[in-house]
Amino acid sequence: MSDYQHEVEELERESATAARLFDVRRIIGGLFVVYGVIVTIAGLMADDADLKKAQDININLWTGLGMLALGLFFLVWLKLRPAVPPTAAELQGESEERPTEG
Repeated sequence: MSDYQHEVEELERESATAARLFDVRRIIGGLFVVYGVIVTIAGLMADDADLKKAQDININLWTGLGMLALGLFFLVWLKLRPAVPPTAAELQGESEERPTEG
């Protein structure tokens, strides 16, 4: 195997790792899980005065649980359908199909 082929394969592996690392589903899911835990804890610690303000509905608890569910949905979605970056051949084919300006 030539050095060029080895270098291309290494770049493809790095590209795949970067695509998985910076997938927006990971960021959104992680933030929703973190904030969901915080809001759920606030809901569990609510006292009677807090509940009276919201007509006896523990809004922090329900909102926190909803945020946790949404965050977990995004993370499960990421796990079941990971991002697959385009291969070098696909990228080369796209660049050949685009008309040049000028």
